[in-house]
Amino acid sequence: MNKIVNIEGCAVGEGCKPFIIAELSGNHQQSYELALRMVEAAAASGASAVKLQTYTADTMTLDVTTDGFVIEEEESLWHGQSLHKLYQQASTPWEWHSGLFKRAKELGLIAFSSPFDHTAVEFLETLDVPCYKVASFENTDLPLIRKIAETGKPMIISTGMATLSEIEDAVSTARKHGCTDIILLKCTSTYPAPPQDTNLSTIPHMSQTFNCSIGLSDHSYGIGIALAAIGLGATVIEKHFVLDRKAGGVDAEFSVEPSELKQLVDESERVQASIGNIAYGNTNSDSSAKRYRRSLYIGQNVASGDVLTEETIRIVRPGLGLSPKHYDEVIGMELRQSAQKGTPITWDLFKH
Repeated sequence: MNKIVNIEGCAVGEGCKPFIIAELSGNHQQSYELALRMVEAAAASGASAVKLQTYTADTMTLDVTTDGFVIEEEESLWHGQSLHKLYQQASTPWEWHSGLFKRAKELGLIAFSSPFDHTAVEFLETLDVPCYKVASFENTDLPLIRKIAETGKPMIISTGMATLSEIEDAVSTARKHGCTDIILLKCTSTYPAPPQDTNLSTIPHMSQTFNCSIGLSDHSYGIGIALAAIGLGATVIEKHFVLDRKAGGVDAEFSVEPSELKQLVDESERVQASIGNIAYGNTNSDSSAKRYRRSLYIGQNVASGDVLTEETIRIVRPGLGLSPKHYDEVIGMELRQSAQKGTPITWDLFKH
């Protein structure tokens, strides 16, 4: 499987610039003008891509309120809402897609979507999207993964609650049906996601296990967890995006605003650049600083034939003399020449 995935000319993977996705989700609040401004703000913040979600309430669920079709978890942001009503509120109208994708492309953004059923894949193919995202709740929908894989385009799969065997099913299904460019996203399928349940240590294990590029679909507050993920090898970060949390939106509470998205873009590049290789000793940037380490110096004027003592030796900066590790060795040695206070102690000062 490829560790480097090419998405519309952008290399995504190990050693590449972090690929930052701004997820619009339903934060557009059913306003096309707001959705356009979100795309423009994402581009201004330096994001790599914007992502939509392609579904209707009727392709997601049934319009009933019987057991299981109403959100019962009291801690949920959407407690008490029926699934059908929630998806009506959060869905992105299909007639918006073309305009939003066009505007994104004009601004240099990669634009794609998460399809939630076969009809969504067929619709997105008419728009020639460069890749597809499989949402975490859909990663066990192997017929959907097969349908996406048959397009031959890169696939980003959010792992969410999937077990190792379920991830293996998804990956093997994708590969079997023609998709070799796969990126897996570590994901905690709670909204917002608590830090203690994020388990970022899974990222390097997932990379080794599935031999592909790994990222993070992050539903936590802020950008700290996303930056930590970059440090652990994540090459893709997906964050839900909103222009103003106070203005609302179905996912606004755990979404990042434009200034935070820009900070994530900037800091993720710094984190990625800092990982480097295993290295000890001085680097290119601090090689000149080596002269300011401590070393052995003559601490008071001495004459030829004098024997160095603790009173005549100082361990000070700069580092032009012998290393301090030679301190005990040079005590008692006889000088073959006079030396003034401030002379670095080197071997050629001694008779032997």
